[in-house]
Amino acid sequence: MAACHRRHCLAAMLLALLPALPARADFYVVVNASNPQRALTQKEAVDLFMGRSRAFANGELALIFDLPRDHPRRAAFYQALTGMSAAQVNSYWSRLMFSGQSVPPQSLPDEAAMAGLLRRNPSALGWLGREPTEPGLRTVLVLKEAAAK
Repeated sequence: MAACHRRHCLAAMLLALLPALPARADFYVVVNASNPQRALTQKEAVDLFMGRSRAFANGELALIFDLPRDHPRRAAFYQALTGMSAAQVNSYWSRLMFSGQSVPPQSLPDEAAMAGLLRRNPSALGWLGREPTEPGLRTVLVLKEAAAK
C-alpha cells in the first residue's frame, strides 16, 4: 500500500513538472433565437464578418457585430474563422475602408453586451467565446480555436 501511494505521489509530481498546455476553446457564432437562419457554413460566416456579404442566405439583412480590436480573444476568433492573423484582418479592413468599399462590423465592448444585443435584435449576428446558455440565443456555427504555432 505504501509503495502504491509513493508511486501515485511520484506520478503527481512528474505531472506537475510538465509544461502546461495552453487552453483551447471554441468560438460560437450566434444569432437571436427568432432568426430564421438555422446554421451557417464557415464560408458564409467569413463572407459576413469580412464584409463580402451583408445578408443571410434567405436574403434578410444581417447586422454584424464584433468585439473590440484589443479584446483578448478577437485575434484567435479571426484566426479560427479566416486563417488570418489580427494584423492581416486589420490591414484588410483598412484597405476596404480607405477605398470606401465597406466598413467592419460594429464593435461592442464585451461579450455581455454582445449577448444582450443579440437577444434584442433578430437581424444581429455576432460571436462569443463561450457557448450561449441563455434563452433567446442560438448558435449557428462552432469554430475550433486554431492550435498555437
